[in-house]
Amino acid sequence: MTETRCAPAPGRAVLRVTGPDREKYLQGLVTQDMGRILRDGIGYAALLTPQGKLIADFLLVAQPDCVLIDVAADLADDLTRRLTMFKLRSRVEIAPVDLPVTRGIGPAPDGALPDPRDAGLGWRLYGQALTRGAAVDWDALRIALKVPETGAELVPGDSFILELGFARLNGVDFRKGCYVGQEVTARMHHKTELRRGLVVLALPHPVPPGTPVLMDDGREAGAVYTQAGGKGLALMRLDRADGPLSAAGQPVARVD
Repeated sequence: MTETRCAPAPGRAVLRVTGPDREKYLQGLVTQDMGRILRDGIGYAALLTPQGKLIADFLLVAQPDCVLIDVAADLADDLTRRLTMFKLRSRVEIAPVDLPVTRGIGPAPDGALPDPRDAGLGWRLYGQALTRGAAVDWDALRIALKVPETGAELVPGDSFILELGFARLNGVDFRKGCYVGQEVTARMHHKTELRRGLVVLALPHPVPPGTPVLMDDGREAGAVYTQAGGKGLALMRLDRADGPLSAAGQPVARVD
């Protein structure tokens, strides 16, 4: 039988959204459909600028009396500030809450919820800090599944979420109503072919995150970020991702 392997997720913060208007309020702001969150209990979403660029990505967790926002800790204060700006007359309150977040793979404990981005990412448990089994190489998992992370592939103020795989990772709903940045995101989805995307590269040796990936004629094809086990997750121009490539003077190759 597969063992449970889990530990508290580092670098996460939890915000608590309360009030009778909380679902309607979030529905008008985030990329995910709140109806889906209420149905499934958890979902992946983002808050965007009006120009369609990422402000923050997060997991939304529906609870009987609130919605939890599981977000990178270094984005929590700015996200709280931005969400508060949109309150207007909505009857909602947003505040940090001291709530442990455990992530794991294998058999899940009672109350755990499946990671909505990809089944390979296992599950998350809110309110308990558990450590069981051998450590999980989460970077290797993310690379294999092409799951970006804030502080690595995801850059607030710069990233377009469709280029980072949010449609594949269930992070955007194209049938819901308007939300901040919806027009640009919908246009990219319906009217254009994405020029950039995440690819997995084989790397003979690690390189500094953000190292440019070059074509054999010296033109830049993208950059490599998270690395583990001889592979790296890179954001690449897709029309330049399949030829001879190098990073920091060593040959690299697309393997996804």
